[in-house]
Amino acid sequence: MTTNNYLIFGAGSGGLAVGFGAFGAHALKHMLSAQLLDVYHVATNYQMYHSLALILVAVLLSQHTSAKALKWSARFFLLGIILFSGSLYLLALTGVRWLGIITPIGGVSFILGWLMLTYFAISYSDSQSVNQ
Repeated sequence: MTTNNYLIFGAGSGGLAVGFGAFGAHALKHMLSAQLLDVYHVATNYQMYHSLALILVAVLLSQHTSAKALKWSARFFLLGIILFSGSLYLLALTGVRWLGIITPIGGVSFILGWLMLTYFAISYSDSQSVNQ
């Protein structure tokens, strides 16, 4: 995937998170139990946070095109959005409990995305101090 694709996905995903959140707050509040509505809101919140993170990584990648840690960070954030938020949306809307098995894989992907971003920041910081 290209840097621009990550930016497009992050921006589109952020917009969808707003739309899904509004849909949940208005259309679903009378259709879902309080517990499933909470699950749905967790999905929208995490989708938004990680859409913004993906946009940040895409911007960094545009300046550091060969940074493998940033590429992995973007991949993990993308995977996390799909697996974590996607499985929670499906769980909330269908009530199918086994979908909850997928959610932790998405959560681990989010953590790995943040770790890769941290690794980039540390290695970039170290390379800058060597060059000064």
